[in-house]
Amino acid sequence: MSTTKTFYAVNPATNALLEGMFINASVEEVDQAVQKAKDTFDTYKKKDSNSIALFLEQIAIEIVNLGDALLERCHLETALPLARLQGERGRTVNQLKLFAEVVREGSWIDARIDTAIPDRIPAPKPDIRHMLIPLGPVAVFGASNFPLAFSVAGGDTVSALAAGCPVVVKAHPAHPGTSQMVATAIHKAIQFCQMPEGIFSLVQGNTNEAGESLVKHPDIKAVGFTGSFKGGKALFDLANARPEPIPVFAEMGSTNPVFILPRILEEKSETIAIGLAGSITLNGGQFCTAPGLTFIEQSENASAFNSILIDKISGVSAATMLTSGIRNAYSTKIENTLSLSTIQEIGKGQTSSEPTTAVAQILKTSAKAFLENSVLEEENFGPSNIIVEAQSKKEILEAAKNLKGHLTATIFGTDADLAEYGELFAILEKKVGRLILNGYPTGVEVCHSMVHGGPYPATTASQSTSVGTNAIKRFARPICFQDYPDFLLPEALKKGNPLTIWRLLNGEFTK
Repeated sequence: MSTTKTFYAVNPATNALLEGMFINASVEEVDQAVQKAKDTFDTYKKKDSNSIALFLEQIAIEIVNLGDALLERCHLETALPLARLQGERGRTVNQLKLFAEVVREGSWIDARIDTAIPDRIPAPKPDIRHMLIPLGPVAVFGASNFPLAFSVAGGDTVSALAAGCPVVVKAHPAHPGTSQMVATAIHKAIQFCQMPEGIFSLVQGNTNEAGESLVKHPDIKAVGFTGSFKGGKALFDLANARPEPIPVFAEMGSTNPVFILPRILEEKSETIAIGLAGSITLNGGQFCTAPGLTFIEQSENASAFNSILIDKISGVSAATMLTSGIRNAYSTKIENTLSLSTIQEIGKGQTSSEPTTAVAQILKTSAKAFLENSVLEEENFGPSNIIVEAQSKKEILEAAKNLKGHLTATIFGTDADLAEYGELFAILEKKVGRLILNGYPTGVEVCHSMVHGGPYPATTASQSTSVGTNAIKRFARPICFQDYPDFLLPEALKKGNPLTIWRLLNGEFTK
């Protein structure tokens, strides 16, 4: 049964409604999508690795086949530059190909074998064999700021499909047309590869109803989410209130603190200021890895650095935000922060009369004030940064110790700085998923070793990553088979290693 409630995409640059009417999925329609996923799970999880790899590669082909029409629709729905979207499409396609390689090679399943020792004294040792198996149907929520790479065919979807899990995607209401086009590409790949139809479904909606019913559905076994703390925490709470709680892999944003140490500040203040200004304002600061806090020791060099940063920010045009809601939240947060007596506005970008644009802001406070007010650590999604000035190394370390969980932390320093501030690294290792040295946090490489995650409240699962090939393990669970005859074992665990994957055999890796 279809709901009669409809909605349209909005062009954030003009506030005009875009062509194409979309229907809010009803609870019944969500249930149908999940039932299809459940019904096809047993078939899909038994597909051989090459078949799944070919399927992922075909999705990439079908996305490319959408051509410029995909980028143009996405630009209209997000106001993101076409060049940025072209790069994001490339990232989306490449990560599909990368996961195809991982699946085809096969060692990701973590096969471990301890062979039997029947004559061991005082008790015989059984034959035990371990591997990872898919969890089941997964719910994925599209992100507002990455309409391709973190949405319908983004990292959560591809890693779940790679693990052998059917996926039901809840499209982000800010770009429903883009989402529908990518969903069409996935369905074409399903048909081309003769995969079971129910392994992928898309549900639309600009209310919370479809998303809530998806998370609460008893046949959904995990959730992937990228977005705000409020949204991610709400889904996490829903999942844990179920009769059968399920894991929620929610990436919920971060202020990504930057620490600039004294000697490098003296040597490279201009270079760092220019780079930091670009990182703060890139695409309107609408990155989960955008730097929102900068820690610096008060000095003449710090004052010079601030002046350069302010100068660079002053030339930045107001940015069109992804949605009016995101713009309003950003502006409200700036106003509330500036109302604090301990906060000073020291620089801002160019203003605009357009209703959905955000002005870049540089604020300043003391380390003492930062330590006394935890609100200053909260993310403001947009082009702003708070400079936290400390009186000493001790205050820098104290501020670092009091940080909550973040996705990244960055340290700028010379070799002498790094030696003197060695304790800072040990502190920050406990706070983040990625530590960056003499670089900028914006830009997340999709590779085998990437960690895009971190302790709460940056994510709800600090032991995982949402970017990189290790993301596949979020949607699998371990199982072991004890004293099974060879003919009953999965191919990955049989004698002779028929899949020729890496396995841990009696404590030694071997093929």
